[in-house]
Amino acid sequence: MDRFVSNYTLRLDAKGRVSIPAPYRSVLARDGFDGLYCYPTLDRPALDAGGNALLAEIEQLIGRFPPYSDEREDFSAALYGTSETLKIDGEGRVILSDTLKKHAGIAEAVAFVGLGHTLQIGEPGRFRAQLAGATGKVRALKKQLSSPIAAEVPPGARG
Repeated sequence: MDRFVSNYTLRLDAKGRVSIPAPYRSVLARDGFDGLYCYPTLDRPALDAGGNALLAEIEQLIGRFPPYSDEREDFSAALYGTSETLKIDGEGRVILSDTLKKHAGIAEAVAFVGLGHTLQIGEPGRFRAQLAGATGKVRALKKQLSSPIAAEVPPGARG
């Protein structure tokens, strides 16, 4: 599999290291990325992370803006200027910097959450609350999409 799936909660050790879940290390290895690319999530207290697939997505996003434009420079600063490439040691562990831990509210334990070609890292309690909220929204959307009225409106049409 070449996607980050599932979620894992692991504790920081006494030296502040945390193990990257083995399935996630396998995805990074297949992606050809030596380490873990990581930056503070822009809209919540969490960290976005991944490998070459995440970097390609960022490049594509930034490339949509004209060179030297304010938008391009803002995105570059927000996504590259705050990022870190974390080295994975021989036992599959990384050290999250104090800046990253502070942004994500991480103290003792870390939640790793697969999002397909990327993953998020955060405080486990916040992740559980986020998952509960997301599940509720998806259930409501499912009901909306499966309603008879939604079934009558062709995709792309205004209803």
